[in-house]
Amino acid sequence: MTAQTDTPGPVTAVYKVSGMSCGHCEGSVSSELSELPGVSSVKAVASTGEVTVVSEAALDEAAVRAAVDEAGFELVGPA
Repeated sequence: MTAQTDTPGPVTAVYKVSGMSCGHCEGSVSSELSELPGVSSVKAVASTGEVTVVSEAALDEAAVRAAVDEAGFELVGPA
């Protein structure tokens, strides 16, 4: 989990997502997470189940969970 700081700048968080098995899965998760406010980049890797999200500020885990659920996968939690 990432903590907010007083220093402005991007926040990078890595999440563990179960169920991804291919490039299409990576794309689905990336697409949903990219729609969250403040997200500047998303990189999903099916082979490790890790999703790296760069955003303007720390993201609400409930919002991340909802986006991953919408993509059809399960957020395990922070990696």
